Amino acid sequence: MASQDEIVDALAGMALFADLTTPQLKGVAHIFEEAWFPGGERILRQGLTGSAFYVILEGEAQILVDGQERATLGKGEFFGELSVIDQKPRNASIEAAEQTEVLALASWDLLALLETDPQLALNMIKGLAARLGLAVDELAGERQGH
Repeated sequence: MASQDEIVDALAGMALFADLTTPQLKGVAHIFEEAWFPGGERILRQGLTGSAFYVILEGEAQILVDGQERATLGKGEFFGELSVIDQKPRNASIEAAEQTEVLALASWDLLALLETDPQLALNMIKGLAARLGLAVDELAGERQGH
């Protein structure tokens, strides 16, 4: 189990949290819960409404849409935020590709954090925009191939 200082250090090295001050990081670190998933275990299931947001501390996770692998997420990347924010069913499943350690944040804690920290909200929007850009590129490639 990681200490609070280790969690603060890990969060500080992630783009999502890079603009937060040390006191802000300490405030965020204590509300996360650590979780471990062995390779092959489902972390999130497509079609269910989200109740948590996750940040990968170690390992890798695969994004699966209708059972097809779409991308791999690694250390410092996050997932689960969209369903928490819009309260709609998840559009993908997430599966641990190997032993994966994550920090999980309950939906109500994420929403409260985003309301009180505009920089974190902006960083999350940037991450979502990058993912949406990749999804649009992938869709365009599929259409060209048909």
